[in-house]
Amino acid sequence: MISRFAPSTTGEAHPGTLLAGLLVWLDARSRGGRALLRLEDLDVTRTKTAWADQMIEACRWLGLGWDAVVVQSDRRVAHEAALDALAAAGRLYPCRCSRADRSGGRRGPDGSWAYDNTCRGRALPADGWRASGQPLRAQLDDDPVAVIDDGGLDLSQTPARELGDPIVRRRDGVIAYQLAVVVDDHDAAITDVVRGRDIAPSTATQVMLQRLLGFATPRYRHHFLLLEPGAGKLAKLHGSIPFTQLRSRHDGPALCGLLAHAAGLVSAPVPITPAELVAGFDWRRVPTVDRVARWGADGLVIGGA
Repeated sequence: MISRFAPSTTGEAHPGTLLAGLLVWLDARSRGGRALLRLEDLDVTRTKTAWADQMIEACRWLGLGWDAVVVQSDRRVAHEAALDALAAAGRLYPCRCSRADRSGGRRGPDGSWAYDNTCRGRALPADGWRASGQPLRAQLDDDPVAVIDDGGLDLSQTPARELGDPIVRRRDGVIAYQLAVVVDDHDAAITDVVRGRDIAPSTATQVMLQRLLGFATPRYRHHFLLLEPGAGKLAKLHGSIPFTQLRSRHDGPALCGLLAHAAGLVSAPVPITPAELVAGFDWRRVPTVDRVARWGADGLVIGGA
């Protein structure tokens, strides 16, 4: 059993990030498996080396040790090999549609504007996909994908229709998330993917890409999220309650206790280490309802949604 924690390094670690890392680590350790840390730093317009370094430090501070650390930007050769394979199979095409072209159309399962595969059939440049100055999409099969994750969440879709063919290389040359995650999981021999349920709508697309590339499909599990309150609407934590703020008020065991209590793993938010949680870890104790994280006078407070 090999799992991975794959945070993007586009900002400081926050409580939601650390909750995800804790659940990945506990799932792997409780099953005698390996757990990798993969720093997803491909978006050069938003990532910073300092945030990648801080992610490693935040995990160590919380008490999470990894069997290996993978830096996604080091894996360009593997990502390009996957693009070569898709091109050789006639699955790659340039797309001239802008985001504005899709807006006002229909919404996909993830809430984004779905793509109607408008540019399917467009040929790559004579010199190959590397010569294209446009975003590249992978043409999926128009078949349904049946996926039910380990928590019973039904993720079945016909992704080519409900979301549209995914971008696999952006206009600026950056390898897109959907392709990179599939290639990286395969090359690391990942057997189990544990992640927040905000990513769940991408699962069917990733399964289809795995099939096109001849990769095995791992098991999936999607857990609850920590949200922030605001204006009658809950939003996922994005930069709220950053690690520097957390560390100024809590130490690692104290924060671990707060996260473990929110996850139903302990009866009270008392200081504890991840290692002390391994023996009693059970997904049946973990709630499926999202929780709200607030910053109070005494530091982090996590309550019901």
